[in-house]
Amino acid sequence: MKKTVLRDQTTTIDGKIMTLHEHEGVFVIRIAGAELMSSRHHNSEEKIAELACAHIRTKRLGARVLIGGLGLGFTLRAALANITDDAVVVVAEIMPAVIKWNLVPEYKLGGDAMSDPRVEIIAGDVADVLRKNRGTFDSIILDIDNGASGMSADSNSRLYKAHGLALARSALKPDGCLAIWSASDDPLFAKLMGQSGFTVTVERARAHSDKSSRGGSWHTLFIGRVC
Repeated sequence: MKKTVLRDQTTTIDGKIMTLHEHEGVFVIRIAGAELMSSRHHNSEEKIAELACAHIRTKRLGARVLIGGLGLGFTLRAALANITDDAVVVVAEIMPAVIKWNLVPEYKLGGDAMSDPRVEIIAGDVADVLRKNRGTFDSIILDIDNGASGMSADSNSRLYKAHGLALARSALKPDGCLAIWSASDDPLFAKLMGQSGFTVTVERARAHSDKSSRGGSWHTLFIGRVC
C-alpha cells in the first residue's frame, strides 16, 4: 500500500499550516490537520456551479461569474461547462500556494480550467473583489470554507454575516444568484440570507457522484436569488 505523501505546505494569513497531501492520485488540502477539500469528493462542488449558473446557461452579451475559492478546480471547471463562450469567470483565491498547486501539470487539478480564455484568476480576498464590483456579477459562488464560518481564514466569517451578505448582494445584477457551499445544513444561516434580500432554496448534494453508492456524506448548497 502506498503511503500518503506531503506534497507541499504553506501558512495561511492567520498563521495556520495548510498542507497538500497525495495518496494514489487523490489530493487533499488540510488546514491545521483538518480536511478542507479532496479531489475524491467533488460532486457537490460541481452541483453548486450548475445551480448558480442555471439562469445564465444560454445568456449572451458577456455573463460574469465570480467564484470565491479556487480549491482544486472542480467548481471552476463546472462553471465553465454551464456558461456560454462569451462569458467570464473571475476566481478570487486568497492563498497563492493553492494557485501554484493547481498549476502543477502532474497533479492534474485545475490547471486546464485555469487556462481557459474565459477565466481571470485574482490572487486576493474575494471580499475585496465584491467591494470593487458593484452590480457586476450574474452569479457569485462562495466555496471557501466548510460551512457558513471562516475555516481557511478567520476573516472569511464576515462574508456569512449580514454585512457580508449585503456586500455580495450589492455586487450582483438585479436577477443575480448567490450560491454558498456548506458541509452541513444551517437553518439560521438560510434565514439570514432570506433577511438579506434573497429568495433562498436549500439543496442537498452527495459528496460522491456515484448515485448507486450508499456511502458518502451529504453537503448543503444555499442558493439565493436576488428578490
